[in-house]
Amino acid sequence: MTTIVDAQRTSTPHWPVPQERRTVTVLFADIVGSTALVDRLDPEDVRALQRAYFDTVAGVLHRWQGVVEKYVGDAVMALFGARHSDGFDAYRAVRAGLEIQAALDRRPMVGDSRLRVRVGVATGEVVVDLGSAVSGGHGVASGAVITTAARLQEYAPPGAVALCAATARATAGLITQRQLTPVPVAGRVPPMPVWHAVGPVRPGTDRHDGPLIGRRRELATIRDQLSRAIREQDPRWISLVGPTGSGRSRLLHELTRGLTTVDGMPVRWCVATCQPYPDQVMAPAAELLRGLAGVRHGDGPAVVHDRLVAALASLFPPERVAAAVPALQRFLTTPDGSSAALAGAAICRDVLLRLAAHQPLIVAVDDVDRAAPAMSRFLHALFSTATARGLPLALITLHQPQWADTRPSPARRVTIGPLATVQSGRLLRHLLTRAGQPVALADRLLPLVGGRPGHAAAYVRSIADGADRVALPLPDAVRRAVCAELDHLDGERRAVLMAAATIGGVVSGAAVDRALGWASGRSAPALRGLVAAGLLLPRRADGYTFVAPALRQVATERLPRALRALFGRRAAQAPRLDTVRPDAVLARDHGTADSARSDRAGSDRAGPDQAGSDRAGSDRAGSDRVGSDRAAVSGSGVRRAEVVPLDVVRDRDGRLDVVLAVPPSGATDPLRRGLPSSTMTTSPTGGVNRSLGFRRLRAVASAGDVPSTRASATPNNAGGHWPAASDRSPATIRAVPAVPGPAGRKAAAGAGAPPDVVRTGPRPSLIRWPTGLAASA
Repeated sequence: MTTIVDAQRTSTPHWPVPQERRTVTVLFADIVGSTALVDRLDPEDVRALQRAYFDTVAGVLHRWQGVVEKYVGDAVMALFGARHSDGFDAYRAVRAGLEIQAALDRRPMVGDSRLRVRVGVATGEVVVDLGSAVSGGHGVASGAVITTAARLQEYAPPGAVALCAATARATAGLITQRQLTPVPVAGRVPPMPVWHAVGPVRPGTDRHDGPLIGRRRELATIRDQLSRAIREQDPRWISLVGPTGSGRSRLLHELTRGLTTVDGMPVRWCVATCQPYPDQVMAPAAELLRGLAGVRHGDGPAVVHDRLVAALASLFPPERVAAAVPALQRFLTTPDGSSAALAGAAICRDVLLRLAAHQPLIVAVDDVDRAAPAMSRFLHALFSTATARGLPLALITLHQPQWADTRPSPARRVTIGPLATVQSGRLLRHLLTRAGQPVALADRLLPLVGGRPGHAAAYVRSIADGADRVALPLPDAVRRAVCAELDHLDGERRAVLMAAATIGGVVSGAAVDRALGWASGRSAPALRGLVAAGLLLPRRADGYTFVAPALRQVATERLPRALRALFGRRAAQAPRLDTVRPDAVLARDHGTADSARSDRAGSDRAGPDQAGSDRAGSDRAGSDRVGSDRAAVSGSGVRRAEVVPLDVVRDRDGRLDVVLAVPPSGATDPLRRGLPSSTMTTSPTGGVNRSLGFRRLRAVASAGDVPSTRASATPNNAGGHWPAASDRSPATIRAVPAVPGPAGRKAAAGAGAPPDVVRTGPRPSLIRWPTGLAASA
């Protein structure tokens, strides 16, 4: 028996957590009728048969990045996603099962013996021993899914691959499936549904029939770069970078639909997508050629020949066309890494260059991080030759942030960030309406999607498919994507992210160090790396929050229960940033006592009333207002801000920037009755300071067109509990106190807004003391 070990997965990572709870896919393969076969063979023939069988199965599993967990008699059990997940673990397992069947059919066995194998594939949660997750490591994973895979193969006909429901969902659209009658399984009620895998299918193009929401800045930037490349005949490489679900493909679709001419010249687009684990490494280049010549999958040889001739007739002389067409036909049939295929790829590259010499050309390759190195070399050669010739050509590649790309130095990088809160709300309402679901669910889904259009679509799709509207479980597609993001991190950053996930609210480096048992400051480089990777957002005073709630949920669930509790107990001993006394935060913001005194002196010069207000802000320990505001900072036992309906201030033109004059002291103020008393400025004696005169109130009537900030795009979810429905209303008034002094008042008012301006919108992540009434949009 030969054991093949994946050298890339044998080294123990620098990871302080020896075990993880992971969603893996288990493949179980067993020989049909092995007892009768062994009884009629000589022991030496049995040995030769077993060698051939295990070598074939292990070779296929290794090619699809499966880990052989154990051999049980004639059965083989393998894990996919045990130590590293790419989001396609179930797909790789099913492809491996289908290939095992085909490989055993092709391979000659001992004498006239013919092996038939049953394969079962199941997906579920297990506890994985990371140090043993290598080929041949026994006891790597523990969980019910292993038994499920073994039971499934018993219900598969010889030569077939049986799938569980979770595997069928994970491979929908990638694998042709046939659902069977549910089968009874001992100890389980009701019967278990079963699918049979028929074969791989070519994934179809995603539908983009809805409106594009947001992304105006990114669209303008990319269009400008493309137009300049064509107008100046200076080739440019543009890289669209964003995590899974950020809407990269949607943005590319909008570009191909909207940018058709530049200065009156028609632009030709050639677009290809790198499929997950293609059978042929040069398949994306062949896809570019198919789109250029109008060749469709399934066209016969004669049709392919005629369309290639028609496409090349205007680019090459007749003798060159006659020689190139047969080579291109072979390339379209088998775009692998052979010498013949590479020769066909070189002709394809020449075709694209000649086309660019006749007409402006834009070549776009989606999911280029899935491409093989040969495809990367193809793109680099295309770009360098076009640059040397000064052709009107532009190259666009789309990939995830963690891809270690080899783009040329002049490449322009455009990052696709999360949508603003208002834009996410608009997208959710559109998706829910199109799916026939209540639009009111948008308020509950908004804090869950994290500004990613793909996550919003996944949640709406799961609700339409019957998911619990009350619990709103994390969709499988989102979970797979987030797991892949986590596994792209090295061991230390993964440890820091998981420890941070167990800490509610704003996470500090000190709390992470304490949770992991590290020396003070050790987690700081990892936290900065997580910010650079787009997984954490920096907050004041060495604080961090998660970009997406799904990321925090998956990172927490990855930890075993005992370790999760240990991290929580350790972190509880460290001071939390969202429970720090506000006056302590103010002192830290001003740096030293001297600078604080100088700021207060500036406040005194500004006016006695304002100085009194600032002095009151430094001596708040005994006032009733301290308790409520401090509770709002801590996130526990908060007293909700009162909601003021502002729909009545929408003017005739639909403009949202309405300035209302708050009457001075003594005048009737209908709005003041709806505001909490803690928003008024108080004097040291506890009275209300009414000498500030008129103040302006900027009211936002609806969240439909409110400009959002990066901070407001990520809701504060201390401990995983979301605010009540009234707290999520876009018309909620939020008090944002200001730091004493002119600089503090400017910061509280917000960029571009005067002091003492009231805005409406989601609750900010940090609350500061007010000089008047302020809220964040």
